[in-house]
Amino acid sequence: MVASRRVSFTRALLAIGGSVLRFWMLLVTRRLHQPRRHVGGRIRFANGSSAVVFRETVADQPRSIAPASLVVEFRLWAVHGWAHRLFQRESALNTPLFAGFPGFVSKLWLTQDENEVYRGIYEWDGAARAESYAEALRWILALVAVPGSIAYHVVPGETRSEFLAESEGLVSAEVSTHSDAWWRVS
Repeated sequence: MVASRRVSFTRALLAIGGSVLRFWMLLVTRRLHQPRRHVGGRIRFANGSSAVVFRETVADQPRSIAPASLVVEFRLWAVHGWAHRLFQRESALNTPLFAGFPGFVSKLWLTQDENEVYRGIYEWDGAARAESYAEALRWILALVAVPGSIAYHVVPGETRSEFLAESEGLVSAEVSTHSDAWWRVS
């Protein structure tokens, strides 16, 4: 994992603004897609929870020079029961907040798990870029997430596919009690 560097609110706001502008360029040039290949698939985590992929977002770009996987988790403070479906539909509107960040490759959007925790599994070109995004994202999520529920983990050197495939061999099928088990796929 990359060492955490907190991003100021001003820097986060500028980065998100840049992402929104680049998002529109991706959209206009038809380089942003939402394939359905992984939608409906269930991902299990080493802490015993699981979630279903409800959306995938992919940007066309050259092959990553320095691939990195990023797993983000958070728990929404006012979303329970039927409101989860509403949030999942509305969340497509959040795409400009990440898809235009430099180095974005793809994202799997996951439903809430058994503890109402949401996760996103991303691929980035560059671990530092993934972390910069995650630090900026903290400011946005802080508006809607339960305090203390926002976490992320960067896995340098692995595409999202490699991360998902290799994690199966790294984590036993048993539930882990380690505090960092939330991001590991089992």
